[in-house]
Amino acid sequence: MDESEIGSERLTLTPLVPGDADELADVLADEKLHEFTGGAPAGAEEQRARYQRMVAGSGRAAETWMNWVVRRRSDGRPVGTVQATIVEDGGDRTTAWVAWVIGVSWQGQGFAAEAARALVARLREQGVNEIAAAVHPGHTASQRVAARAGLSQTDETVDGEQVWRLIR
Repeated sequence: MDESEIGSERLTLTPLVPGDADELADVLADEKLHEFTGGAPAGAEEQRARYQRMVAGSGRAAETWMNWVVRRRSDGRPVGTVQATIVEDGGDRTTAWVAWVIGVSWQGQGFAAEAARALVARLREQGVNEIAAAVHPGHTASQRVAARAGLSQTDETVDGEQVWRLIR
């Protein structure tokens, strides 16, 4: 899978590295980001350790972790992250579970939807058969992002979250 930079009209998605932790700790520091996912904001040191684990990968042969920093093209400033966990079924099918997080200060500007669309387009170019996202049933903003990225709501749930899918 290609984890190189992804561009869109206003954004550049750059492959995440542990050194991004300093910038992203500030972007992701608001408690409101954990309203639907639980947990609490992490400091730069904790983020760096987490990013090191993410960059190292899952350790499972049939699973690939891909992560990008969402940056504004205009100034290169990070506004959030997107990720994809690619799972191969052992045959010729692959599913990408995608997620997005945009810092509170940058929400409501269409960055999540634009980043998610760019990510979905890249995954489809790479031959991923199915793209899915698990969205909290009360998180209407993320539901809108999923829909704008081309995913459709299903009747499935995973850990209490609604599954949205795009099957090619």
